[in-house]
Amino acid sequence: MGRARLARLHGVATSYAPSPGKSVQTADDTLVAVLAALGVDASTPHAVRTALAAYEDGAGRALLPRTVVARPDRPPDLTGLPEGTVLRVETEGGGTADLGAPDPAALTRLPLGIHVLEAQTPGGRTARAPLIVAPDRVPAPPGRSHGFLVQLYSLLSRRSWGMGDLGDLADLAAWSGRALGTGFVQLNPLHAAVPGPPTDPSPYRPSSRRFPDPVHLRIEHIPEYADLAGTARLRADELAARAHTLRSEVLEGGALIDRDAVWALKREALELLWAVPLSPGRRAAYCDFLAEQGQALEDHATWCAIAERHGPDWRGWPDGLRDPRSPGTARLRHRLLDRIDFHCRLAWLTDQQLAAAQRAARDAGMAIGLVHDLAVGVHPSGADTWAQQDAFAAGMSIGAPPDAFNARGQDWGLPPWRPDALAAAGYAPYRELLRGLLRHAGALRIDHVMGLFRLWWVPEGRPPTEGAYVRYDGEAMLSVLALEAQRAGAAVIGEDLGTVEPGVRDALAARGVLGTSVLWFERDYGGGERDAAPRAEAAEASEAADGPGAARAPEAVPDGSGRGPAGEDVAAREAAPGPGAAARILAPGEWRSGCLATVTTHDLPTTAARLTGADVALRERLGLLAGPPERERSRATYELAEWMGELVRRGLLPEGQGDEEAAVKAVHRFLLRTPARMVGVWLPDAVGDRRPQNLPGTWDEYPNWRLPIAGPDGRPHTLEELAASPRLHALMRELSDGYR
Repeated sequence: MGRARLARLHGVATSYAPSPGKSVQTADDTLVAVLAALGVDASTPHAVRTALAAYEDGAGRALLPRTVVARPDRPPDLTGLPEGTVLRVETEGGGTADLGAPDPAALTRLPLGIHVLEAQTPGGRTARAPLIVAPDRVPAPPGRSHGFLVQLYSLLSRRSWGMGDLGDLADLAAWSGRALGTGFVQLNPLHAAVPGPPTDPSPYRPSSRRFPDPVHLRIEHIPEYADLAGTARLRADELAARAHTLRSEVLEGGALIDRDAVWALKREALELLWAVPLSPGRRAAYCDFLAEQGQALEDHATWCAIAERHGPDWRGWPDGLRDPRSPGTARLRHRLLDRIDFHCRLAWLTDQQLAAAQRAARDAGMAIGLVHDLAVGVHPSGADTWAQQDAFAAGMSIGAPPDAFNARGQDWGLPPWRPDALAAAGYAPYRELLRGLLRHAGALRIDHVMGLFRLWWVPEGRPPTEGAYVRYDGEAMLSVLALEAQRAGAAVIGEDLGTVEPGVRDALAARGVLGTSVLWFERDYGGGERDAAPRAEAAEASEAADGPGAARAPEAVPDGSGRGPAGEDVAAREAAPGPGAAARILAPGEWRSGCLATVTTHDLPTTAARLTGADVALRERLGLLAGPPERERSRATYELAEWMGELVRRGLLPEGQGDEEAAVKAVHRFLLRTPARMVGVWLPDAVGDRRPQNLPGTWDEYPNWRLPIAGPDGRPHTLEELAASPRLHALMRELSDGYR
C-alpha cells in the first residue's frame, strides 16, 4: 500500500485499462523502476517509508508548487498558504508587483508571460516559483482553408540535390498559394537527425527537436555561394554535378532517396561556404542569432562537433565528455571552437531558409503558411538528451500499453521528459522547444498530443507489457503551449487519433487545439468517443509508428527483428472487424469543426492504394496481414463498397463508380461538406501515388521515408511535373470551388 501511495503522489499510475471494463495492476517492480527514474527510491519498505516522509517534508509542506499556472478563467489554488502570507511578483519584463495578501484572481490580471512568484509567511518562510500567466486559448486558424500535406524529402524539383529541400518548400508554397488558393502546407518534422551513416531516415526519431536539420538547405540560395571563387568555385561546381547525378538516379533511375549521400555533398559544400567571410550585415545578423539562441544552440553545436570525433552516441563517449558542464567538455569545447561555429552557422542558415519559405507562403496569400510538426520524442543518444540530461528519465522509453489488438504493447525507443524536472524548471525546455518551432510557422502539429497528459513509460530491458502510465500536468503543458502559440500567432493541431483518455479531447478543444480527423475512421461506435473502435485503433497504431513506431532501427525494437510489436499491431488493427455493419459512417454534419480533416496520413495507405486494393496486396507480399489474404481482401472490398455507396447516396460521385480519379475527388468532396476548419490533401494523393511513405511494422522490408512522390505507375514526379499535372489541378479545383 505504501508503494502504491508513493507512486500516486508522484503521478505514476498503479493500474491501466487494456480494454473497457478490464483493469490490470502495475507490477511492483515496474513501480520501483519508474519511481527510481523520478529520483525516488522505493526498493524496500524502509525506502518507501523514507520517501513518503521526504515527500511530506518537501512537496507536501511546500508553500508553492514547483510552477504556478494562471489564466483568465482559472486562477491558481493558493488556499494552502498560511494566513498573513504576502505575495510579490517579478514580471518577465523586469518589473515588480507587490500583491500583499494572497489573491489568486490578481495573478490572472498580470501580463501574459513567464514571471516569478514569491511568497513570504509571517514566520519568515519564503518560497519562489515560476509563474506562468497564459491565455485561455491558442489562436484559431483564420477562417476555413485547405492545403497540402507533404513529406519534404519526397518533393524533388529539378534543382534539389537528391531530396526535397527548403528551396522546394518555398516554391511549393509560392505556387500552390497563388495558383491553387491553398492556405497551408503541413510538413513532416524537420528536426535534426542523429548523423550516420546510416542515418535513421525516420523524421520521428531525431537527435534534436530544438533545431532543424541542415540537410534541408538549398545550397545555391545561401548568399555566400555567389562569392565562391577559384578552386572553391570549381569544387562547388563538381559537387553540384554529383548532386545532379544523385537527383537523376532518384527521378529517372529508380533509386531511393539517400539522405546520407545528399548530406555528404552538402556538408562539403557548406564547408566551402563557411570559409567565405560574411558581409558586415550578414555578420551582424549571425551574431544576433547566436545571442538569441544562447546556451541551447551552443550545446547543440558542441554535441555535433564532439560527435564528429567520438560518434553520435554520447553515452559511449569518454567519461569526461558525457556531462555537457564538465571541465573535460569545457576544454574540448575550447579546442573545437571552429567546428562549433560551423554547426552554429548551419543552424542559422537553416533558420534563414525556413523564414524565407514562410515568407513565400504568406506572400502567396496563404493565411496560415507552414505547419510544422513536433515529434513526440527524441533519440536517446542525441543532442537533446545530452544537453538536457536532468530533464529526461534515464532508463525509460515511451510506448503504448497492451490492449485488445496487441497483447505485447509497443516500445518506441524514445526517452520521456521527467514531469517533475519540467515543473521545477518552469517548463523552460518545453517553452524553448515550442518557441523554436513556432519561429517560422503559421501552425504547429503535435504528434501524439495525448502525451501532454500522460505517457506509457517502459523500463529499459523490459517488455512494453511491464510499463506504467506517468502523468504530466496537462494544465501547465497546455498553458505553455497557449502562451507560445499566441506569441507566435500560430494555430495548433493535435494528433489525437486512436484511444484517448476520457476528458482529453474536451480539454484540448476548450483551449482551441484542433484535433485530427481521418475520413476512414470517423464512425459512430455508440460508445461516446468517436475513435474508440478497432479501425481507429489502426490509426493510433500507425501514428504511434511514425517514429514512436515501426520504421525505426532494429535495435529499438524489443525483439530485435526490425518488425516488433508495432507492425503486428497495425496489421491486426487494420484487419480487425470492420466498422461496416457495426459502426455507422458519420454524416459530414456530425464531424467536429475543430479539426484538420484528411482522407489519409503519411503512414496510412494512399487513397489510390485503398481504392485499387494495392494496400492489401503490399501487406500480403510482406507478410503483414493478420489473417488469411482472402479474408483481408474481402474486408477491404466490403469497406470500400460501403464508402462508395455512401458517396453515391450523398451525390458526391456523379461520375459513377469505377473511376479512380473521380473517387479521389469524391472523398475530398465529402471532407468539404464537414465543418472542419482545415482540410488537408496528401500531396501524393493528388497524382495517384500507390505507395505509402511509411509502412508501419517494417524496417528493411520496405523503403520507409525514402520514396519520392510518384504517379500511379511508380514513376517519380518532380515539383515541376506536379505543378503541371492535370490530375492534380482537377482535384484542387474541387477544393477551391468548395470554399466559394
